[in-house]
Amino acid sequence: MIKYLSRFALRYGLIPFAHYLIRAYLSLIRIRVCNEDMALKHLESGGKMIVALWHQRILAVMGYARRFGIYEPSVMISQSRDGEMIADVYRRFNFRPVRGSNSRGGKQALAEMVASLADRQIAVHVLDGPRGPKGVVKPGLIVMAQLSGIPIVPIYITSNRAWVLNSWDRTMIPKPFSTIMFRWGDPVYIPQDLDSDSFENIRRQIEKQMKENQIRDDRDQGWTEPLL
Repeated sequence: MIKYLSRFALRYGLIPFAHYLIRAYLSLIRIRVCNEDMALKHLESGGKMIVALWHQRILAVMGYARRFGIYEPSVMISQSRDGEMIADVYRRFNFRPVRGSNSRGGKQALAEMVASLADRQIAVHVLDGPRGPKGVVKPGLIVMAQLSGIPIVPIYITSNRAWVLNSWDRTMIPKPFSTIMFRWGDPVYIPQDLDSDSFENIRRQIEKQMKENQIRDDRDQGWTEPLL
C-alpha cells in the first residue's frame, strides 16, 4: 500500500498535495508527551542529541516531529523511490533528509549525519530501517554516537488505536481521533574506544532496552500482543 501510494504520488507530482493531506490527517489526532522537559532543556542549553526510534513508528511520529523543525534536524532516509516521498514530506517540516541506507550509500550518509551535528543539534536515526530485520538495532546508531560524542536519546511512540499494516515492519498508522503517546527516554552515552565485543554488547543492550520499553508502552495503551 505504501509503495503504491508513493509511486503514484511521485509519478503525478502529488507530493505537495500529500503533504497537506498528511497535515489535515494529523490535525485529527491528539498528542500526549512524557518527559519532554528533559529533551527541551537539553536543547535549550545548547546540547545535542541523536534521536532514536523504530521504523514501525516513522509515520506516527510526523505530527510531533514538526515541533522540532526549528532545529532543522538531519534524518537518514533511504535512496529508494518510497524514500523520496518521505524525504519530501520531512523537508516541508524543515528537516534535512540525508539519503542512504545499509544497502545503498550507507557509509557516505552516516558520515554526512555525523558531520551535520557540527552545526545542528539533532540527528534522527531510525534503528531498524529501512528494510529490517524488525526490532534489530543496526550498528550505524552506535557508530554515529561514537564518532560524534553525542548521546543517543530514545523516543517511544505508541497509540491507543491504530492500523497495523502487513509490511516487513508492521507499520503503525494511528486512526483518526486516536491519541499518540510520545515518551522520551534517558540519554545514553557511548564510549569512543570500544573493542568489537564491547561494541556488540552495547548494541544488544540498547536493542533489548528499547524493545522492552516500547512493548511496555504499547501494553499500557491496550495492545495485548507485542508489535515489535
